[in-house]
Amino acid sequence: MLGKKRNPLLLRFLIWRTKNLTQPQFVMILSALIGFTAGLAAVLIKNFTHFIQFLLEGEFIVRYHHAFYFIFPIIGLTITLLIIKYGLRQPIGHGIPSTLYAISKKKGIMRPVQMYASLITAPLTVGFGGSVGLEGPTVATGASLGSNISRMFNMNQATRTLLIGCAAAGAMSSIFKAPIAAIIFAIEVFSLDLTLASLLPLLLASVSAILTSYFFSGSDIILPFTLKDNFVISDVPYYILLGILAAFCSIYFTRVYFKINDLFKKIESPFKRLLIGGTALGILVYFIPPLYGEGYDVINNLLQEDYLEAMGNTLFNEYMDNFWVVITLLAGLVIFKIIATSLTFNAGGVGGIFAPVLFMGSTMGHCFALFINHLNFLKSPLSVSNFTLVGMAGLMAGVLQAPLTAIFLIAELTHGYELFVPLMITAAISFMITTRSLPHSVYTMELAQRGELITHNKDQAVLTLMDIGQVIEKNFIPLKLGMTLGEIVHKGVVKSNRNIFPVVDEQNNFMGILLLDDIRPIMFDKQLYDSVKIDELMQSAPDVIDSETDGVKRIMKKFQDTDAWNLPVVKKNKYLGFVSKSKLLTAYRKKLIEVTV
Repeated sequence: MLGKKRNPLLLRFLIWRTKNLTQPQFVMILSALIGFTAGLAAVLIKNFTHFIQFLLEGEFIVRYHHAFYFIFPIIGLTITLLIIKYGLRQPIGHGIPSTLYAISKKKGIMRPVQMYASLITAPLTVGFGGSVGLEGPTVATGASLGSNISRMFNMNQATRTLLIGCAAAGAMSSIFKAPIAAIIFAIEVFSLDLTLASLLPLLLASVSAILTSYFFSGSDIILPFTLKDNFVISDVPYYILLGILAAFCSIYFTRVYFKINDLFKKIESPFKRLLIGGTALGILVYFIPPLYGEGYDVINNLLQEDYLEAMGNTLFNEYMDNFWVVITLLAGLVIFKIIATSLTFNAGGVGGIFAPVLFMGSTMGHCFALFINHLNFLKSPLSVSNFTLVGMAGLMAGVLQAPLTAIFLIAELTHGYELFVPLMITAAISFMITTRSLPHSVYTMELAQRGELITHNKDQAVLTLMDIGQVIEKNFIPLKLGMTLGEIVHKGVVKSNRNIFPVVDEQNNFMGILLLDDIRPIMFDKQLYDSVKIDELMQSAPDVIDSETDGVKRIMKKFQDTDAWNLPVVKKNKYLGFVSKSKLLTAYRKKLIEVTV
């Protein structure tokens, strides 16, 4: 599809399109098509997962189901790992972070394998009890479809990025049947510009996807909820407290997630990671059954204020009439869900964090309301279902750092805006406190640390999209340590049209620079040709650019701080070339035009 030889039919269509459709019109058509494919991907992933779960809940297995809690996740993770290693033979990557990376560093180009990889592996992970969600893989599948469809029709980078956003909006719209929240999600998470040119394609994709979902799955929604209790102004202090609690839970979620990731990075063998992570996950799920799978059944039971059904069959069933046992168990779900999620990922599972965030948020809100009501000092008790719902928004705002998505998603799920004020209060407080401690979300933390994160700041976005490799100049003649003045003149100055020379050792390690001005007073004195060595003439570079760690923003700062016009580039201290300020600024202007067209 994407090779050099084009299908004659496609070629004829492209010619017809050029003659009959304007670019904006064609983008609208593509956005609707991508919304449909993203919606279809969501339906396929969900149904495949349900099919696996249906097989595992057969008559024989269900009789001993609790005993199988230990083994099912390990089986699913093993099958997933084998498919990735010996079937796909390339890493899949986490859904939304890998999509953001493709936008920032790959010009929105995603590998064709990503169109179907998650369709196979995510249902196996979740269907067998992996404690992750399906939203991230669905977004990644849709985004890859959007990227490859846009490449097929020769779309530029800016349009390709917009269509990836359309795919993300379509996937979320199809999953939650919340088209407005899906559009806001694409804008917040993928840093798309909110203009008429971008809003209409996002709208079409979102509508197309939700219609696809209605066609295949009817009016069923993932979180059916009917608002029973209205918002009362006297509850505001408790929604403020819930926002503060959500912020601390968000910080806990993010730090535990990355801490466990760092621990597993030290284990090189994927099979060792599978053995350790899978076993630990199996033990957790065996003792805490609600951690099994996505957890939407748990969330729905909590929304119905039925915590006994939500907790399922545990070792503590006979003590469930004790309030403090219930509170401890609910708090345990909040604490251990992210541990189970991280173990699933690091054992080789494929999934997303969206569902675990909703799971933790609902449990946190439910536990909070039960605790306040138990203190029995309120004239009228808090609405447990409302706090369960708002808790989800609080944790989404903190962990995903997408407060508007959190507010509108929960508002759409309730089919109204009765809870809009408490949603705004809790989400805003959670977001503000969390961002003071963690400036980036789980999705963007690693990208931001490497300077590869696209943001709504246009200048920052352009700097991130630039490729430093394209501005490295290599027409400089390296000089070796130990060279005499005569060798410098004959092997360097005579052959070069540059006035700066990198100095390297025998292993090409960068040692310093030599400026033409440094030798100009003595370069014509032949009596010094054999006695003066380069070691006496060279100097340290004002600064050095590391091609592996320095992003363009940091490089710009180095030019600003040193007031230099040329800086050397190294990789593992090996000399690569120079970057000039003028060439960097020219590349910046070109990229700015490209991104904003």
